Amino acid sequence: MTLEEVRGQDTVPESTDRMQGAGKALHELLLSAQRQGCLTAGVYESAKVLNVDPDNVTFCVLAADEEDEGDIALQIHLTLIQAFCCENDIDIVRVGDVQRLAAIVGAGEEAGAPGDLHCILISNPNEDAWKDPALEKLSLFCEESRSVNDWVPSITLPE
Repeated sequence: MTLEEVRGQDTVPESTDRMQGAGKALHELLLSAQRQGCLTAGVYESAKVLNVDPDNVTFCVLAADEEDEGDIALQIHLTLIQAFCCENDIDIVRVGDVQRLAAIVGAGEEAGAPGDLHCILISNPNEDAWKDPALEKLSLFCEESRSVNDWVPSITLPE
């Protein structure tokens, strides 16, 4: 039996309310992290942060559109970041809409095109643990997803 077959047999259906709640929480978290200056965007920039200070990273967002699926180099980078985050107990989610993500974080407004938003890290703004209700909701969402063997859940961002 393959993993896909096992996942298809899960008895806990993915609730749209749960998914929408996670999408709203991610939207709030991204805005809050950006305001506090603890958001790192970009595959290479994120890899640098993970290499230097992985203990300070609290959350990771991986994003790829359908057109990015053919980019093998990007897929390898995302897989390596995903593995590193899982190994270091960093909650991680996937988003399938890079343009929507760009609209939220406002990347590339000057150039007219979004920058590299394929990986976004949220770090602690200081040495104290960051208490954000949206981060706590997303951590719970990730924990619930792992309990049904969905190690990197996908989230749909609200319009």
